Amino acid sequence: MQHKPRLISFDLCPFVQRSVITLLEKGVAFERIDIDLAKPPAWFLDISPLGKVPVLQMGDSVLFESAIINEYLDEIHPPSMQPSDPLHRAINRAWAEVASELIGSQYHLMLASDETDFELHHHSIVQGFKRLEGIIVGPFFNGERFQLVDAAFAPLFTRFQLLEQAHPLGLFEAHPKLAAWSAALLARPSVIQSVKPTFAQDFYRYIRKHGGGHGAHLFADKAREII
Repeated sequence: MQHKPRLISFDLCPFVQRSVITLLEKGVAFERIDIDLAKPPAWFLDISPLGKVPVLQMGDSVLFESAIINEYLDEIHPPSMQPSDPLHRAINRAWAEVASELIGSQYHLMLASDETDFELHHHSIVQGFKRLEGIIVGPFFNGERFQLVDAAFAPLFTRFQLLEQAHPLGLFEAHPKLAAWSAALLARPSVIQSVKPTFAQDFYRYIRKHGGGHGAHLFADKAREII
């Protein structure tokens, strides 16, 4: 009997969200198991070489790293969510790595200890957005079709939507193509369904708990007024 794949998850992890989006886009039935990364169970450490999520478990076999998981899912569940041209496909993979870097900058922005730290990561994000503005085709990254590179960026915009609601950053004002792309991603059913209904509250609560400095004041404390 073929069992459903199990996605081992932390409910706020943006990299998990990437794989959830891909599973939903592919229509793959799966079981999601959320763990506490601060106190991971022993069985998880036994199957995860890096101690990170997501991990996709299929019987005795496991895959880790969201990009690898998503490319595997794309290969075994056609049609493909990648460009057919090898060079174009490689370019998409490279920009997915840019998404990962921006997610890292976003994380440090929202947990920034002071204004100097905040401005450092804000500048990094602004520079990344400038580069993206010049390469997006629209309405999605490559044009009309939602692809893996879009799944890679969707968690970034999911979180920026909440950060902007709490404290406007003005990141999208000078980047109309980026703003339109973000709107298209956030309206996508797979992106909407990739997070729990309580995601906003849980997200702000995480910032408040783990930040405690400038970032937490700007986002989590002000978010009390909107949730």
